[in-house]
Amino acid sequence: MEVQRNTYLTKIINRMHNGMIKVITGIRRSGKSYLLLTLFRKHLHKIGVREDHILVMEFDRFENRQYRDPYVLLDYLKKQITDDGDYYILLDEVQMLHNFEEVLNSLMRESNLDIYVTGSNSKFLSKDILTEFRGRGDEIHIFPLSFQEYMQVYDGDLYHGWAEYVMYGGLPFVITLKTDEQKVQYLTSLIRETYIKDIVERNTIEKQQELEDLLNMLASSIGALTNPLKIEATFKSRMHSSISDNTISKYIGYLKEAFMINEAQRYDVKGRKYIGSPVKYYFEDIGLRNARLDFRQVEETHLMENVIYNELRMRGYNVDVGNVNKRYTDKETGSKLTKNLEIDFVANLGSKRFYIQSAYKMPDAEKIKQEKASLLAINDSFKKIIVVKDVIKPFQDEDGILTIGLFDFLQNSDSLEW
Repeated sequence: MEVQRNTYLTKIINRMHNGMIKVITGIRRSGKSYLLLTLFRKHLHKIGVREDHILVMEFDRFENRQYRDPYVLLDYLKKQITDDGDYYILLDEVQMLHNFEEVLNSLMRESNLDIYVTGSNSKFLSKDILTEFRGRGDEIHIFPLSFQEYMQVYDGDLYHGWAEYVMYGGLPFVITLKTDEQKVQYLTSLIRETYIKDIVERNTIEKQQELEDLLNMLASSIGALTNPLKIEATFKSRMHSSISDNTISKYIGYLKEAFMINEAQRYDVKGRKYIGSPVKYYFEDIGLRNARLDFRQVEETHLMENVIYNELRMRGYNVDVGNVNKRYTDKETGSKLTKNLEIDFVANLGSKRFYIQSAYKMPDAEKIKQEKASLLAINDSFKKIIVVKDVIKPFQDEDGILTIGLFDFLQNSDSLEW
């Protein structure tokens, strides 16, 4: 089973020989090693790079443990580099290499070396890369499988594929498991024994239960506006905990750094400015989110919203929650009032912008009116889109709003341009 992760492979190819260390990051088990050591390596062979000019080191292999010593590794690489031709250095799980930052900075001084690394767990996060490589690290962030990638290898139709995807998420190994029991056990164990432990160890968290309770709260409220003060109040009222909003802010930061959750800020469309707190949180993998709640709260409406958010991020967009004020006249009093309306997503990429509503169903005129209200209140010319779960033929109405089915949106990477 081979998933063609062309989006990320293209990003790597476009960075070849750019004079920087290409750093592939992402949540644990998202497919970083497969992307580098299988897909990119195949590309190198395809363009005629000789095998002896592709130097691979997998530091997590037991037989390679001696190369975790920087002196041993550098001596090995030096012996393999026998001419002035271009060499490609592929280092997997580089955080296991002692003093890896200094080793990589040393290798960068050689003009004929093009360096690519993957890293994971508590010792290798985005902010570490930015700090240690001082502008010489070029990060490529990889997400779990998109629905389109998932369906490349799923043995079934779109509807059953969606049911599996929205329940168990897109971590590549999950799709190889045969039974629901295996998938539940894998995801539950992974989040408990790997992700949480990494965060606790890295940040020397003493009160692990509070971190886990916070994770449960965020998992239960995906797509809902919240902030540390609100969460603090919930801790006090429900759990009689004295955890402070400052500690909650730190813990949320740790979860974001570990790629478990992402934050969508509120953006005032008319005022063209960020509003600040409260914000929304979405999970990078919905299977892990569901596992955190023991698969008890699987509300498809909210999960669909999370999937759309992730899809936009995978396509390279910066994604915010939109806010727009609409003025109207009260029919009874004649008073001028202002109503605050929310746009699920404001997606920006360079000069492009899209306003997107996630609507599970639009069964009648009243629901259609409700979903369109915030989009109609926007007075600029950027494209406005409603994504519905229903299977429909994409159409643009008299207000210029495009309505598109969820599967068409997810299966076609150019769907926003229709």
